[in-house]
Amino acid sequence: MALGPARRNWSVLGVSAAVLALLVIVPVLSVFSNVLAGGTSETWRHLADTVLPDYIGNTLILIVGVGLGVSSIGVTTAWLTAMHDFPGRRFFEWALVLPLAVPAYVMAYVYTDFLQFVGPVQTFLRETFEWRARDYWFPDVRTVGGAVAMFMFVLYPYVYMLSRTAFLERAGGVLEAGRSLGLGPWACFFRLSLPLARPAVVAGTALALMETLADYGTVSYFAVQTFTTGIYRAWFSLGDRVAAAQLSAALLGFVILVLVLEQMSRGRARFHNTSRQHRPHPGRRLSPLAGAIAAFACFMPLLFGFLIPSGLLLHMAVIEGDAHFGTRFLELAGNSFTLAVVTATIAVFCAVFLAYARRLSRSMITAGLNRLVGLGYAVPGTVIAVGVLIPVTRLDNWIAEWWAATFGYTPGLILTGGIAALVYAYLTRFLSVALHTTDASLSKVTPSMDDAARSLGYGQWATLTKVHLPIVRGALLTSALLVFVDVMKELPATLVMRPFNFDTLATQAFNLASDERLAEASSAALTIVAVGLLPMIILSRQIARQRRSE
Repeated sequence: MALGPARRNWSVLGVSAAVLALLVIVPVLSVFSNVLAGGTSETWRHLADTVLPDYIGNTLILIVGVGLGVSSIGVTTAWLTAMHDFPGRRFFEWALVLPLAVPAYVMAYVYTDFLQFVGPVQTFLRETFEWRARDYWFPDVRTVGGAVAMFMFVLYPYVYMLSRTAFLERAGGVLEAGRSLGLGPWACFFRLSLPLARPAVVAGTALALMETLADYGTVSYFAVQTFTTGIYRAWFSLGDRVAAAQLSAALLGFVILVLVLEQMSRGRARFHNTSRQHRPHPGRRLSPLAGAIAAFACFMPLLFGFLIPSGLLLHMAVIEGDAHFGTRFLELAGNSFTLAVVTATIAVFCAVFLAYARRLSRSMITAGLNRLVGLGYAVPGTVIAVGVLIPVTRLDNWIAEWWAATFGYTPGLILTGGIAALVYAYLTRFLSVALHTTDASLSKVTPSMDDAARSLGYGQWATLTKVHLPIVRGALLTSALLVFVDVMKELPATLVMRPFNFDTLATQAFNLASDERLAEASSAALTIVAVGLLPMIILSRQIARQRRSE
């Protein structure tokens, strides 16, 4: 019996979506396959005997330090802005998101220049107190502790946003019940609000930890030995593909550990709001002294996470800046924008394709494949770069051999010699950002609209283009913007996979900062921060509107 048009369309759509999802997860599978097939190399034995303990120790310090830091800052600021009324609250409730616009490696460059021996802080101390070099002690920011501080002030907004939403959703009824039982504000926080918000706190902390594990620029600049720096060194300095894959697999183990701990922390507990009354909490008015303390507590993360770094970047860019700001800077900006636009466009098309396939099928296979695609954001860029380079290089060599045998000359590297492989790595890393946003928006389109479209004679593709896409257009623009900014900031994958003599704003800032030319690096770094501000401002404004509308 012949299949009907709708069934045939679904068959093609489902197979195509499955192939696309498998292509996205190939880099991760490639890493593990090379670990299993490569045996134990001499380079791996050397790394295990020398620096592997430092990799593990520093990674654990980063996980513990950043986890405690972002959770304490994020929960405190979320509780203050969600549940209290004090001077500046409306400003802080959206401004506290802004540090996400500053990449951690950019903040590392800024604070190194700000706090070094010849920097303004130590110079001011010596001139004020007439100290000499050995008359005082000043902490060195380029340590593992300094790296923890950089990540804390950049990544705490993950915990802040999720925790604040959790506090607002359960504010009215829960606190009213707590007060009826005689609980004070602190008791309500520790015994009611915080336990109910625990899934949000843990989820935000897990996001921050995955970003920490994925970072390369900060730990490399601070000379902190971690798995990301080891992967880069094994691939480029030692030229050992197997050792790089084995280190990548070890780093993936830490990522999986974070995800497993996040799931285990929930256990079998469920955190539902059983009250049908979703009344917003008016916010407890604080006394003048308590309000000043609350404003100070909210201002300090914003000061260290955004105001100081952006202000110093602006000052350096205006006073000194990049001597090659003209043509060379426009070339770098053009490269960055080209990669970001191409990746964002392809990511949105792929996200619509995968989300629509899941909407039509609602099968476990499609949902499972979409979840696997969603894991890409949890995989560090260095790991993805290694996972992409291994199969793509083999494919490039096969194409070159076939071309030489067929046409008599070698075309060179077609995929790895251009930006195709780099865009592929970006898609593997950031497609989940577009997919989650698109899927969430598409799920809000009621099935009755599909029925109405079919009653008008629309097929599946006509329903998608004429009904669904106009409705979710705003979400698609948001997805494209988020992917665009992520690509602009991405450093490790770009460093590993960029074509010869092809630099971006991120690699330019890293290269100049590595050469201790921090003032010149400020122009590229400031541009990255300025581009990242747009989605952060939009997101923070939405948070503010949510508070006033509930």
